Amino acid sequence: MLVGMSSKSRRVALVAYDGADLLDVVGPAEVLAGAGRVVGEPVYALTIATPDGRSARSSAGLRLEADCALSEIDTRLDTLIVAGGLGYRSAMDDAVLIGEVRRLARRSRRVASVCTGAFIAAEAGLLNGHRITTHWAYCGELAAEYSMVRVEPDRIYVRDGPIITSAGVTAGMDLALSLVQEDHGDELARQVARYLVMFMHRPGGQSQFSERLAHPVSASSPLRAALDAIVAEPAADHRLDALAGRCDLSERHFRRLFAQTTGTTPGRFVERVRVEAARDLLEGGLPVSTVASRAGFGSSETMRRSFLRVIGVGPADYQARFGDINQQGVSK
Repeated sequence: MLVGMSSKSRRVALVAYDGADLLDVVGPAEVLAGAGRVVGEPVYALTIATPDGRSARSSAGLRLEADCALSEIDTRLDTLIVAGGLGYRSAMDDAVLIGEVRRLARRSRRVASVCTGAFIAAEAGLLNGHRITTHWAYCGELAAEYSMVRVEPDRIYVRDGPIITSAGVTAGMDLALSLVQEDHGDELARQVARYLVMFMHRPGGQSQFSERLAHPVSASSPLRAALDAIVAEPAADHRLDALAGRCDLSERHFRRLFAQTTGTTPGRFVERVRVEAARDLLEGGLPVSTVASRAGFGSSETMRRSFLRVIGVGPADYQARFGDINQQGVSK
């Protein structure tokens, strides 16, 4: 029982329940429906299904009207999308929901989860042996509870075979846009992004948040001067001896304190801040070689290796994804 079908539609079921985040459901739905608006006919047949077929009250208090109960879906699916939300714990305890998600996954070409929907998919046994992600605030919890999965906390979304998982809330739209790109190519994905006034599109490996915000330190910390200097001038001299000198610490003590405080090394922090700065410059349309110099990489090849290591795509590819949509948005 799926609605909005045409002969070319791919069947997609979105799993909702009481306490699901509204945007975890309607965000991906709008992206997939947007593809149909651009093409002029539905390319995805979307169905919102709940455990009992009744409407679900979202975490925002608004109700999501269901098309059917999960058990009523008796056809093969192209994609099953499991929403997250504050109600994920109750959903995990719902034997009917978990059983139906497991059943429908076997009838689906691929399975996706948004935010804490990963907990539901994990409880159904769908994520075992896979690399996955979820909202950054829940990554530790997910990793602790499900030892058979490999959680990658600093990712917008992760694709591992037929399993696609995303970070929180708006990241579900990035995930859905990646599905459009996979199914129908770059050009349609760009048009959908432009229609929805989205970036085209954040690579899955992109950090969920600013590197500076990811490693906050108090104003009284001896590391504060070094971190502020790195963020203020990514291209400056940030070798270990220079950073330790700014903090009046020995290199050994600085390195140990940095790791204890931030959970990463000075070198990795500098690299990620430089990648973050380079992203902004690339989005502004500057040549790759110019960006490499201004962001402190020294050479385009060094920057390319850092981009591949940090976000999974090279600078030229990143600029093509963002530059195209930015230029189109200005010219249209």
